[in-house]
Amino acid sequence: MTYHKITESASKYDNLEKMSISELLQNINNEDKSIAYAVEKSISQIENLTIQVIDKLKNGGRLFYIGAGTSGRMGILDASECPPTFGVPHGLVLGLIAGGDSAIRKAVEFAEDSEEQGVQDLQKENISEKDIVIGIAASGTTPYVIGALKYCNDNNITTGCITCNEGSPLALAAQFPIEVNVGPEFVTGSSRMKAGTAQKLVLNMISTTAMIQLGRVKGNKMVDMQLSNNKLVDRGVRMIMEELNISEREAQILLDKHQNVRKAIDAVKN
Repeated sequence: MTYHKITESASKYDNLEKMSISELLQNINNEDKSIAYAVEKSISQIENLTIQVIDKLKNGGRLFYIGAGTSGRMGILDASECPPTFGVPHGLVLGLIAGGDSAIRKAVEFAEDSEEQGVQDLQKENISEKDIVIGIAASGTTPYVIGALKYCNDNNITTGCITCNEGSPLALAAQFPIEVNVGPEFVTGSSRMKAGTAQKLVLNMISTTAMIQLGRVKGNKMVDMQLSNNKLVDRGVRMIMEELNISEREAQILLDKHQNVRKAIDAVKN
């Protein structure tokens, strides 16, 4: 069965090599302006999947992202930022990419073409019914991702997806699909551009909303962030100063003692 891939449609622009630098930058920016509006049209789908994610995480499950190429890297990026930003364990949100860790930096030829490999990568992580898996593929046709979701469906594991083609095999395989139609890319078929940006926006929405719902944000601040560099330590001190209305020195002493913004605040308030 074939279907029309918007992500492979011809660019609205031609003779790119004849454009000036200014024209190229302006036209790319013009295309980028449409991405947030495309995401907005999929808010209800994003909400449906996010509800499932929150339910699984609140009940001891894990969130898996699985993808290939740019899509896989986007998942790994979002997963890797959750522990330092929200102070959650490293195993709570995991990103898997076709070809393994080496594919994060360098493309692994044909890695995405095996349905079995996606299944094996999930099995290595002891995937269970408590978990949820989100397949990420701009095209919606990546065998590595589709195979993984089919396996999950057969084993009562909740599945979602993020794709930029409507009615794709991946969307049909996912129980909670997200389809963001960003239209043709500026460079025909270069889905690392608008499609990749749309995926990043959706991933931000899902993980940030989930972490807020899990109580990992107080007010509007990342009170559970890891204090892994001087910038974050300084941010933590300011949070404590503002929350407790105390001096910088007093806030620094509290942070040094408790090594966590939330714990420092709670030690005074409770």
